[in-house]
Amino acid sequence: MCVLHVIADGPTYGYAIASALAEAGLGAIKGGTLYPLLARLEEAGLVTVEWRAGDGGPGRKFYDLTDAGRTEHQRQTADWRAFTEVTTTFISTAAPTSGRDPS
Repeated sequence: MCVLHVIADGPTYGYAIASALAEAGLGAIKGGTLYPLLARLEEAGLVTVEWRAGDGGPGRKFYDLTDAGRTEHQRQTADWRAFTEVTTTFISTAAPTSGRDPS
């Protein structure tokens, strides 16, 4: 969901995605985690990949959301918000006592 969220801002490449996630406080994302995920997103039809020549350096693969990717991003975002709302409500109430030994 977070990778889709980064890509939703527009075409970007792997290192920039990892940097955005780290800057957001999600920690360092290793290439061995990120690039297989990006490949799975491409296989699922959620992102397109375009090879672009680098400015004075090596070329880069740029990732962009497809229409299906935008829909999936919206769905996952809504699911996450619903989950966090339920979880926040649950942990804000007293802990359930059923099943506990009263002694």
